[in-house]
Order: sequence, then C-alpha cells, then structure tokens
Amino acid sequence: MDIDELASRILNCDRRALARAITLVESGREDHRAQAVALLDRLAGSGRQALRIGLSGTPGVGKSTFIESFGMMLTGQGLRVAVLAVDPSSARSGGSILGDKTRMERLARDPNAFIRPSPSQTALGGVARRTRDAVALCEAAGFDVVLIETVGVGQSETMVAEMADLFILLLAPAGGDELQGVKRGIMEMADIILVNKADGDLKSAAMRTCADYAGALHLLRRRPQDPDGFPKAMTVSAMQEEGLAKAWDEMTVLADWRREQGFFTARRAEQAQHWFDEEVRLGLLARLERDPAVKARMRELGSHVARGETSVSGAVAQMLAELSVGRDQN
Repeated sequence: MDIDELASRILNCDRRALARAITLVESGREDHRAQAVALLDRLAGSGRQALRIGLSGTPGVGKSTFIESFGMMLTGQGLRVAVLAVDPSSARSGGSILGDKTRMERLARDPNAFIRPSPSQTALGGVARRTRDAVALCEAAGFDVVLIETVGVGQSETMVAEMADLFILLLAPAGGDELQGVKRGIMEMADIILVNKADGDLKSAAMRTCADYAGALHLLRRRPQDPDGFPKAMTVSAMQEEGLAKAWDEMTVLADWRREQGFFTARRAEQAQHWFDEEVRLGLLARLERDPAVKARMRELGSHVARGETSVSGAVAQMLAELSVGRDQN
C-alpha cells in the first residue's frame, strides 16, 4: 500500500480512500499497524479540525433516527458530516451486526455524509479502540462535523467524552427508573441532554422528563468550561425533525464560547495526553502477552488460583513482583 498516495487521496476528500484508511487503522495485524501509524503521522500536519460530537443513550432511545435527521439537517446547511457508529460485539462469537448504514438510509446516500460502522470488539467504554484514529482521519478528509455514536450500554460509555468536544446524552420520555444506575456518571459529563420522541402522545411525558433533568442539572456543580445556562436539557423529535435546529444552535454556542475562552484547545490537549497514556498501557500489556515465559508463568499461577491453593490477590502480587525483578535484571 502506498501510504503517500492514500494520504493524498484522503486530503482530497476521497471517501473510498477514507474507508480504506479506517479499515487499515482498525486492523490488528502488526504490518497494518505500522502502515496505519505512518499514515496518521503523514496526516497529522493537515491542520484540519472538525467539531467532534459524542452521542450516548440507552438502547431504543432513537440514536440512529436522531443522527439521520440531525445529519440531514447539517448537510442541508452545506456542512460535511461523518458518522462513526460503534456496534457492540458478541462476547461469545466476537461478531457485530453493523447495521447503522441500513438504519440511516437517507443519510447514507447523501454525498456530503460518510457513515462508518465499527465493532467494539474487546474495548470497553462504548467506543472501539481505534475510534479516535478514525476521528483523526475524518478530520483530515475535511469533514466539518464528526458524530461518534456509542454502543448504548450505560455508565461505562463516558469514555466517548475523552475524544469529543461536546458530549450529548439522548434520553427517552419517562425513562427514569431504568436510568437510575447509569445517569449519574453520564450526566456529570453531558453538555446537553436531549429528550427524544417529543411528539404525539409522548410529547407531554417528554416535557416533564426534560423539566426533571433540567432541575437535576442545576444541582450539579458548575464546571469551569461551561458558560451560564450549561449544561442544559432540551426536547427534540427526530421523527418529526423538530427541535434539531435549536439543539444545533446550542451546540455551536457552547463550542464557540469554549474556543474563545481557551477551553477547547486545552481540552483537546488533555485528551491527546490521555490517549497517549492509554496506548502506552495497552502496548505494554500486548508485549507481555506475547512473551512466552510470561504467558507460561501466568498459566501456572492461574492454575494455583483455580485449585484454591492461593488467592487471586496473592497470585497477582507474586506475578507483578516477578515482572519487576525481571525488569530490574534487564
């Protein structure tokens, strides 16, 4: 693969080249990873930035419908929109459905939109391990807005906030009880809460839900990166395409204020440091897993734990101590 040619095509907004590049960065092969690193380094100096919007919510809340209606509105304004949709992978088979392009049929046909479903694989936090690399590729390709849709699993999805400029939480009307276990962690990170399905018989319930969450947001400690009035709760109807323009106006107001106050750039720097630390940690774990002696010792200690001959904590402490001795000897 000619990395320079691929980079040039991405910079020229070639959607096929972008799709091929995302496939490359998601590959687990070592030779592909080396090519992916070279490509990302080649594109790092493009200077292009998109507004990164993370979108989370419980299953069935209408994320795909919202993204399609919202994306169509943005492309109608002349903006180029990329959607990175992360689907959950089966813990048993490892497979994913990857049906987002089917659910967003209109947006998938829009020449100013790009939709890429990806499997979460073993990554936690509602996003795939290489989603951040895919975001960087979409920015280099000249997209104005990148929407990052999480798998919809709950509280652990706050990881998407570490790669987005704005974090949007989508809720359904009258969804209180099932959100008790997830809403605290997400609400503390959410910039805007959108109560979807505010139409028909559900409109009054949506208004009440919105008022409840607006009150709850006022009880949270104000964050320095928020202007007056944020975070806030609003109602939208993705099906009827109502409230979307107002929601977009609020997103741009918040993003522009953060840029003017310096929070936007500072937050991106913090995120870059976070992902550097995370990649180093994962790289070290992968290196240990490839070491035959380490794998053999872990299996041996694991068998002691399975037979009840030692505790899990004791075996872990012993393994870490042996690794530390081996590092000192080297």
